[in-house]
Amino acid sequence: MASPRLETFCCPNRDPATEFVVTFQPVLFGALSLGSAALSLLFAILQILPKRKGYRRLGQYPLPRPASSSRILFIISICDIMGCAGIIVRSSVWLGLPNIIDSISVANSTDVWPEVFCVGSAMWIQLFFSASFWWTFCYAVDVFLVVKTSAGISTIILYHMITWGLALLLCVEGVAMLYYPSISDCEQGLQHAIPHYATTYAPMLLVLVANPIFFNRTVSAVTSLLKGRQGIYTENERRLANEIKRRFFKIMLVFFICWVPNIINESLLFYLEMQTDINDSSFRNIRNAALITWFIMGILNPMQAFLNTLAFHGWTGFDVDLSLQRRRELAWDSVSTSVPNATSHNPVVGSTLLYQNVQGGGNILENASPNTIMFYNYIIYCRIAELD
Repeated sequence: MASPRLETFCCPNRDPATEFVVTFQPVLFGALSLGSAALSLLFAILQILPKRKGYRRLGQYPLPRPASSSRILFIISICDIMGCAGIIVRSSVWLGLPNIIDSISVANSTDVWPEVFCVGSAMWIQLFFSASFWWTFCYAVDVFLVVKTSAGISTIILYHMITWGLALLLCVEGVAMLYYPSISDCEQGLQHAIPHYATTYAPMLLVLVANPIFFNRTVSAVTSLLKGRQGIYTENERRLANEIKRRFFKIMLVFFICWVPNIINESLLFYLEMQTDINDSSFRNIRNAALITWFIMGILNPMQAFLNTLAFHGWTGFDVDLSLQRRRELAWDSVSTSVPNATSHNPVVGSTLLYQNVQGGGNILENASPNTIMFYNYIIYCRIAELD
């Protein structure tokens, strides 16, 4: 799981609330986290591997997809997989070498390797899941720009700078504040730990708040684009718009399910930290709720890797094809999301119109703007990815 509590646990003089949840049934918790992360990693890799059916091709040319958005979805999956790998390694070591946990709990210990492993594994997990949060935010921004301004593929470079830069900066800054002046003698007090927790939950809260806004504005812009110059909004256009709505809803649903338990758990633990005695009988229900959400986090956090691939692509099946020749045959043309040149030959129009004929719709792209055409390509890619 990805929680700043596990980084706080690396301090021998940890707070009572962290001690309470981390030391409660550690073997069971580690086994659940390991099993969830292993299953999620396995199925996530299976989902993103090329399949024998490949993507369906419409018309004379392979149907393009917005390059930046598709790359962002792939990068999100890679970040989730790397985070799961970190959880697997950490849980395996904690289960196989329980003495490491005991060594971490010893103040002024001469053996630094348990603390190094504790901090290193925690930072690895936080870095990649934080990067996944930032990339999810960039995806919402990108699809909005595709519809509104037809942002070019060059924006992917900016996304890399923002996501990896902020994820690395916040991770290092939060850990440095937490482990000051040293790992073996961390500064105690909420005011010292709050910057670390803020850097962890800031990108998570950003996605929960900002992404629905961007998705809603994108859907509103879609309606205007689909009406086009003639002001007609047919059932076929409404069906295509609903397709993108469902896609956005599934992405946010997965994120909500996987990470809201973290916010609830952190709120409960902060409340306990502010009490003089967390073992008081009056706090029994709060302690139980904190433990329940703690175990839910251990299961759901790593499951984001697999659930995200379901939200992005649907179930792609087991028919994996690792043949290089087949992959070359199914390779996509490199097409950016920038506005195509109106004077050049554009196979997108032919492919898109053929799609409309196959679906039984009218010639709704006959007078469409380049922005509308690119948006239709995006919707078609989403639909093909789910059908494939």
